[in-house]
Amino acid sequence: MPNYVYSFGGGKAAGNASQKNLLGGKGANLHEMTHIGLPVPPGFTITTEVCTYYYGKKHTYPPELMSQLKSAVKKIENLTGMKFGSAQNPLLVSVRSGARSSMPGMMDTILNLGLNDATVEGLIEQTGNPRFVYDSYRRFVQMYGDVVLGMKPESKDDSDPFEEIIIAKKKLRGVETDTELTADDLRELAGEFKDAIHSRTGKHFPQDPEAQLWGAISAVFGSWMNDRANVYRRLNGIPESWGTAVNVQAMVFGNMGVDSGTGVAFTRNPATGENAFYGEYLMNAQGEDVVAGTRTPLPMSAMEKDNPKMYAQLMRVRKILERHYKDMMDIEFTIQQGTLYMLQCRIGKRTGFAAIRIAVEMVNEKLITPADALMRIEPEQLNQLLRPIFNTEEKSAAISEGRLLATGLNAGPGAASGRVYFTAEDAFLAHTRGERVILARNETSPEDIKGMDAAEGIVTSRGGMTSHAALVARQMGKVCVAGCEALQIDNKKRVMHIAVPHDTETHYPHLAAHLETVSDGEAKRTFIRINEGGFISLDGSTGEVILGEVQTQPSEVLRVLIYKTLDAANSPVYKIYERLMKWADSTRTLGVRSNSDQPDQCRNAIAFGAEGIGLCRTEHMFFGGDRIDAVREMILAETTEGRRAALAKILPYQRNDFLEIFRVMNGKPCTMRTLDPPLHEFLPHTEKEINDLAKSLGISPETITRRMDDLREVNPMLGFRGCRLGLLYPEITEMQARAIFEAASAAKKEGIRVNPEIMIPLVGHVNELKSQTDVVRKMAETVAKETGMKVPYLTGTMIEIPRAALTADAIANVAQFFSFGTNDLTQTTYGLSRDDSNKFMPFYLEHDILPRDPFQAIDRDGVGRLMKIAVEDGRGVNPGLKLGICGEHGGEPTSVEFCHTLGLNYVSCSPFRIPIARLAAARAALAYPAKKSPRTRAAATKKKKAVRK
Repeated sequence: MPNYVYSFGGGKAAGNASQKNLLGGKGANLHEMTHIGLPVPPGFTITTEVCTYYYGKKHTYPPELMSQLKSAVKKIENLTGMKFGSAQNPLLVSVRSGARSSMPGMMDTILNLGLNDATVEGLIEQTGNPRFVYDSYRRFVQMYGDVVLGMKPESKDDSDPFEEIIIAKKKLRGVETDTELTADDLRELAGEFKDAIHSRTGKHFPQDPEAQLWGAISAVFGSWMNDRANVYRRLNGIPESWGTAVNVQAMVFGNMGVDSGTGVAFTRNPATGENAFYGEYLMNAQGEDVVAGTRTPLPMSAMEKDNPKMYAQLMRVRKILERHYKDMMDIEFTIQQGTLYMLQCRIGKRTGFAAIRIAVEMVNEKLITPADALMRIEPEQLNQLLRPIFNTEEKSAAISEGRLLATGLNAGPGAASGRVYFTAEDAFLAHTRGERVILARNETSPEDIKGMDAAEGIVTSRGGMTSHAALVARQMGKVCVAGCEALQIDNKKRVMHIAVPHDTETHYPHLAAHLETVSDGEAKRTFIRINEGGFISLDGSTGEVILGEVQTQPSEVLRVLIYKTLDAANSPVYKIYERLMKWADSTRTLGVRSNSDQPDQCRNAIAFGAEGIGLCRTEHMFFGGDRIDAVREMILAETTEGRRAALAKILPYQRNDFLEIFRVMNGKPCTMRTLDPPLHEFLPHTEKEINDLAKSLGISPETITRRMDDLREVNPMLGFRGCRLGLLYPEITEMQARAIFEAASAAKKEGIRVNPEIMIPLVGHVNELKSQTDVVRKMAETVAKETGMKVPYLTGTMIEIPRAALTADAIANVAQFFSFGTNDLTQTTYGLSRDDSNKFMPFYLEHDILPRDPFQAIDRDGVGRLMKIAVEDGRGVNPGLKLGICGEHGGEPTSVEFCHTLGLNYVSCSPFRIPIARLAAARAALAYPAKKSPRTRAAATKKKKAVRK
């Protein structure tokens, strides 16, 4: 017979900490604490299997559950000497949820279950404390009415109906706090609560304790699918199929008087990681009082002075738990008339910095190994060490003042404040005047690069996490909030509007100067208006856009790595970061490169630990100064000679940029991608720009307009771009190859080692690659003859078309390396536009149509399958084939892990994500330590093919 109920208590437990999948995190830890001798009230856990059954069988239970539950209740009765439902000696229990992954506050809890009009009298007789009993009873009726019977506010704007009754009672009695209410007051409250439940819901509060218990169990299982739990699971990647356990435990009471109390604590500070007992408690209270905000709790440090004996017991528990679990723990406890009871422990949630500090210090304390520390830190937590941050108090004050304008996608972590500008040119000019700038656009394009570079932060009203704005912002290390649809940006009028409620001025009178009311027939709409030059602040970690200025500050790590502030090198924060990165680098087998297009980005990449450039987007060098005019002249030229003349003007710029990059990288491999975007992206868009260009080139505006019409495509993403440009206009590839080889030769003459890798984009057929590779090789030979310098180099391609992956064996006969361009590979595999998918992707994720956004993490079943085919087939014919990834997925931890399992040589990502990729690669090496080397795997594949032949 399957066992659905696991009991614990009296020093014995049927489960242990390793059974989180079955018992949930809370249940498994209750069993474990019982095993190690901590004072845990007896109880039992109903397994997660019952939750799965409950939802799979239309809210019914396994037939064996009732008898197992009755047996488990009997065990509690035997251990406590009390009886469930007894009017003379009643056993009261709590009913709590407990998923395998902590979901604090997302599901429901019920305390004091078992009280009714009869057991109340028995408990009063037993304790001699009617106030305590009626306080417990009114709490139970309130909780049960809310959680089980559905006594909710009628609308989101209404207050809690129970709280309305309590407030009325306190007003009637002339008191301010619940603790001032008498036993009679509390008895009356319990009755009024029951009447309110019946009048509003039509349901009677149950007097039968067994009915109460089954109602509570069903409510806890039901809460697994409530709205907040669904959202939390979606945000934290917790599968719906896991289900929750239910924990039923004998009640202990913190509200029995001044010698009783309750608290929540952490064995170390969860915000800073400091090795100090941290938490809060209240005397004469139950658990929810500490977190509800109705009373101000005391810091744990106060207990050391006020109750040193109890504090010493808690410190002993703290030491036992840390030594046993070897981690920072979050605990809940109750003190009942001077006796300590442990109600919960779990691995404590913490800030990114605290996680890193705790892990490193626990290695110092010999509690864990460096490998344990690496596996304990989520790579994304490094963001908190790298990004500028807002002053917490200043930001909280701004939000309380009503200055939170809108929330979008947290596309580029960090914080930035500045004056808002709506065009790249205006942003650039403001930057040259010494202003701190926020660039606000409906969406960005490559032509905005100058303004993006000048900006402290970027906000867009459209676009997703892998939109142009998001991609380039992360590469540049800029704060970015993308897809913030609440912002109505008018570039022409240089203004931004955000709709707000009509009564905003009443609640926030200091916002009056920013408000604007517009009449639309009889209706009126109120907006906050922000003119060009007005201050806004962006929190890229949360996606929040805030009116006005909020001060920021760089982290100690950035001060050392980027700003070379050497005094920060002695800071504890930097030392912890440096030590962690050394452990990561000594563990990982996957290389980490950077997506960098400019020398300053390359310098940042080196500072963050890049081992090369995985993607240099050469078209990003075309903007700025006179370059864009020469590019436009090339595009508008109608003959090969005209294009060559224009390209000759671009050549010196590209050559000098490549030379500076080679100097910075000093022998590290540099993958240079030839021109990729469609040509129309480089042409002007406004009438003024067209007229100015026509004047500078000595042609008519109509000629430019006609050429723009010629280049217009229905779907430019799948049109005349990538290698297709080089095939029709080989002079473009010739110029870029010449610039690379001339720069490499010049660097070599300076004594600088060079290692260029020339990558042809958007190849779908091997013949495309052959043609473009021939152009590159001929130019390499030409430059070698002209300079007398022979430069080592590789040629390869970006695998971003499904056909390229499926014909990788043919392409690998020509290519010396593959680099997976997973941004476009995802688009072409799914048939999705990454810039437009945000219109429906939230729906897909919310309704579990897709488990994750494929533009954020590699889709292993589809895109990943194509990558696996390309790896195996490519190395099958070319065992020495170098493999990497240069899409934005290269800095996403689960995607890095996947790349490790495929046997790639490296990942490449934005400079500011390099530390994240380094840590993710180390964790992947620890999680998958037995993987064969790429060469060994390639040899095995080749052998299999030979056998088949």
